[in-house]
Amino acid sequence: MSVQERIQKLVDDNKVMVFMKGTPAEPMCGFSSRVVEVLKRLDVKFGSANVLDDAANPELRDGIKGFSDWPTIPQLYVDGEFVGGCDIVIELYQSGELEKIIVGKNAE
Repeated sequence: MSVQERIQKLVDDNKVMVFMKGTPAEPMCGFSSRVVEVLKRLDVKFGSANVLDDAANPELRDGIKGFSDWPTIPQLYVDGEFVGGCDIVIELYQSGELEKIIVGKNAE
């Protein structure tokens, strides 16, 4: 299975999916930590993939950037659609739009 196929499977298998540096319990960068914190505040169940763990996820760090055509990590997906990186997620959260996106997608 190619890295692109693995990414697609993760996105398809998780309503809310975050590709991040580290894990939700131990984020390895401030941006990833902020996105996890927002999702926890919304009390959202989410999947995650550590792009720094080459043993478990070889080529994921570069692969996810090509998959989304977005240059930075973390990256958030909701119901198979790319939402954005840290700044966009924070803006959507502060405006109340992120909750609508997630709740709306989960309600379908």
